[in-house]
Amino acid sequence: MSDLNFQVNEEGIATIKLNRPERLNAFSLEMIKDWIKALEEVRDSENIRVLVLTGEGRAFCAGGDIKSMLKGDGFLYQKEEEKEDFMSSGIDRKNVLWKYVQRIPLLMSEIDKPTIAAINGPATGAGLDMALMCDLRFASSTSKMGETYINLGIVPGDGGAYFLPRIIGIDKALELLWTGRILTAQEAKECGMITYLTEPDELLEKVYSFASQIANQPPVAIQLTKRAIYQGLNSDLRTSLDMMSSAMGLVTELPDYNERLEAMAKKV
Repeated sequence: MSDLNFQVNEEGIATIKLNRPERLNAFSLEMIKDWIKALEEVRDSENIRVLVLTGEGRAFCAGGDIKSMLKGDGFLYQKEEEKEDFMSSGIDRKNVLWKYVQRIPLLMSEIDKPTIAAINGPATGAGLDMALMCDLRFASSTSKMGETYINLGIVPGDGGAYFLPRIIGIDKALELLWTGRILTAQEAKECGMITYLTEPDELLEKVYSFASQIANQPPVAIQLTKRAIYQGLNSDLRTSLDMMSSAMGLVTELPDYNERLEAMAKKV
């Protein structure tokens, strides 16, 4: 079986499912390569409107594979025939992060469609950070999550130090990164890390119901709104307003606008 499953349904909802349940969906080289390809398709396909990220089995993602790291295989689990000497020097370890794992946050930043993490179980280290890269996070009420890098004496090399403080604030992010403390789903919700909590058996139903609602909205308006939010975090008010006036000019040229305006007028 593949270490990652990717599919797109008739509504244009794409699903990336991490598929190493026996290792709590910890990364493998095959998984990372397939993940990169899937994200490129989500970014580029006009038929995809929403992305859902989840894990197979009882975990969302445990991040790096500890057993493979102990064997000296590097940050990614590898099959014997694929093994490379990733651990020979510091620059090699830096380059493997750049070549593989760090491609994921960069690609996520290029996707202007809604992205949703369905956290079905434990999400730790880089596994949690992969959820933080999504726009929204739905979590099972029984899930747990934590930034556990410090427990291995390492740093968050995949974007956790970038995403976490933007979501929960600098002080709380530092507290979690410095201590490696594991949060319950409720604690994660209270600090702003989680958007919605659900019962375990309702998680995917709730996620896909929400995804379906968004997938049936005007796609260009959805995408331009997402761009406005993220670009607005790094620009001044005048720049943001200028961007939105341009976006308004574009969307009012589209059939979605005219059709919805006429439908709304009939209700008035």
